Amino acid sequence: MLRKRIIPCLDVKDGRVVKGVNFVGLVGMGDPVAHARFYNDEGADELVILDITASHEARRSIISVIESVADELFIPLTVGGGIRTADDVREMLVAGADRVSLNTAAVERPSLINEAAERFGTQCIVASIDARRNARGRWSVFTYGGREDSGRDVVAWAEEAQARGAGEILLTSMDRDGTRAGYDCELLRAVGEFVTVPLIASGGAGKMDHFSEAIIDGGADAVLAASLFHTRTMTIRDLKRYLAEKGVPMR
Repeated sequence: MLRKRIIPCLDVKDGRVVKGVNFVGLVGMGDPVAHARFYNDEGADELVILDITASHEARRSIISVIESVADELFIPLTVGGGIRTADDVREMLVAGADRVSLNTAAVERPSLINEAAERFGTQCIVASIDARRNARGRWSVFTYGGREDSGRDVVAWAEEAQARGAGEILLTSMDRDGTRAGYDCELLRAVGEFVTVPLIASGGAGKMDHFSEAIIDGGADAVLAASLFHTRTMTIRDLKRYLAEKGVPMR
């Protein structure tokens, strides 16, 4: 079994960290640089920053925030939000990102994944997928910060994104986001059956058991959480000890 990763996520709006439930009701949670510094020292394996309104507001990600956060980190940084072209990907990498997360622009123009992977390598490209269960009992891909149903099937899109060059899949359950009810292991298993690249579970963490369930039952290679860590309800060090005791190999 590959060693598993714990990844805090900073959802950023107007340069500040925010968090909501099911992608709505956002409340402020502080300065991204301060959070980044804390997580770097706390033992996080990576950090993700998502500029969650950049696509909806038709603007680019906040470069100054990325640069400031990157200056504080000695762990890998993934950045997403408002990235529309391969040149935008390059700009994020130059600003200090190690990987770039593609969501709305890639769904609307899938060849963006090919272009970015060919220029910068698959290891730099993460396909971020916001999934919501539909009336058919499947999951639909949502774009623009969870505002629009793209009409695409999540499993099919994950498989296509991998084929086009995505080196990882960041899979967020919109139904579980912010609820602390646990990750959607059924969703994780459904996608994991068709992709071989690392799968990052997102949306729903509320207690330590949820992380082990996502890894052991859902097949996730990494687990991502936000408010649980931001509020210091749970520490990454304690979580890693717990998972190691459960027999999960940790970095």
